[in-house]
Amino acid sequence: MVTRRQLLQSSAWGLGSLAFGHMMASESQAVSGVLNGLHHAPKAKRVIFLFQAGGPSQLDLFDYKPVLNQQHGEQLPASVRGEQRLTGMSGNQSSLPLVGSPFQFARHGQSGTWLSELLPHTAKVVDEISVIRSVNTEAINHGPGVTYVQTGSQIPGRPCIGSWLSYGLGTENDNLPAFVVLVTANKGGQPLAARLWGNGFLPSHHQGVQFRSGSDPILYLNSPEGIDRKSREKALASLDELHRLQPADGLVDTRIRQYELAFRMQASIPEVTDLTSEPEHVLEMYGPDSRKPGTFAANCLLARRLAEKNVRFIQLYHQGWDHHGGLPSSLKTQCRETDQPAAALIRDLKQRGMLDETLVVWGGEFGRTNYCQGKLGADSFGRDHHGRCFTVWMAGGGIKGGVNLGATDEYGFNIVDQPVHIHDLQATIMHVMGIDHERLTFRHQGRAFRLTDVHGNVVKPILA
Repeated sequence: MVTRRQLLQSSAWGLGSLAFGHMMASESQAVSGVLNGLHHAPKAKRVIFLFQAGGPSQLDLFDYKPVLNQQHGEQLPASVRGEQRLTGMSGNQSSLPLVGSPFQFARHGQSGTWLSELLPHTAKVVDEISVIRSVNTEAINHGPGVTYVQTGSQIPGRPCIGSWLSYGLGTENDNLPAFVVLVTANKGGQPLAARLWGNGFLPSHHQGVQFRSGSDPILYLNSPEGIDRKSREKALASLDELHRLQPADGLVDTRIRQYELAFRMQASIPEVTDLTSEPEHVLEMYGPDSRKPGTFAANCLLARRLAEKNVRFIQLYHQGWDHHGGLPSSLKTQCRETDQPAAALIRDLKQRGMLDETLVVWGGEFGRTNYCQGKLGADSFGRDHHGRCFTVWMAGGGIKGGVNLGATDEYGFNIVDQPVHIHDLQATIMHVMGIDHERLTFRHQGRAFRLTDVHGNVVKPILA
């Protein structure tokens, strides 16, 4: 059997000619993952994860609790809190006054889903989504919380979900990465580390590739000024000669694969990231920010374009949801930036016949408390972190629209029906992609690791 490395070494032009051959190929050839076959019939081909970093307030967006308005300013009952820990930011407060939402709620769609007035565009597509109000996590701070959602562990170092899917399923497009990351530009809030889209102990070509806004989406991808394609090809061929001097090595093979992909992306990246070719009515659907590179709206539109190119996992991050103070005004800003684009993505995918095969996920690392952090003002307040219950919605491939799953108590503090853990969400994402989360593993340091660790159950009530 001829190995990939032997094939590269026997090529007349080595790496350069192989990369150029792929570049000029008229048809894309998929690269398979480690799974010889899917564990069951998939419902989705790809995932778009709209991650709202910081912890959106479910009590002001999705989880309608009129009792909080009725008891606004009164103390959180000890019987409701129980022995649950609080963060260091509010755990030492002598007073924990309940805070009712200042925003109006109403039922929408045939499903009668309760939504805040801050989500008028989501309200128009509410029958396409499943709203899960009983998501929970053990994490209580941002770093561990975001890491938990993305990697299945609060401790850094594990592969993220996009890397797991790339490892298991491979790619359907050899001119673009299997896993792309888009971060909203110029947003404050908790920092986002590249390890959140890292490959961990999986081979490095499974890590996420971050696209930046502007004319240079991937740093150092394009050839320097004065270097043409022929010169670049010769440089790659010379680099391959150096690789031949080394014994066969998995790390070198991975590096070769990365150089090949980078060469092909020099032509594919400018095409897919150029939003100027989009019709005016599509730009209007995503909102005025869609014309501004790096905004959440532009990234949602770019996510649709990447989905059309069969990118396997598309991760969007939008910061700014960490509202320890000034929540009423700050939450309006966040929703103004995200509500219309997220809903437009659902509509756009559906009208193109892509929603049934694209799973869209919206949510953050945890929710917010029903009591005020700090002093409760007449027109302003803040909410602390709350992992006991929060809201995530899912739509598209394999998901039943118009579903409302799970419930919290009248104070919005504890789950009273159908709890859904972070690992359950991860298991469900893997399931609709045709993967049994217990069977996709990687042996590392003497044990078999998986995304969901030793936990996780598929959330069957939301499956189509």
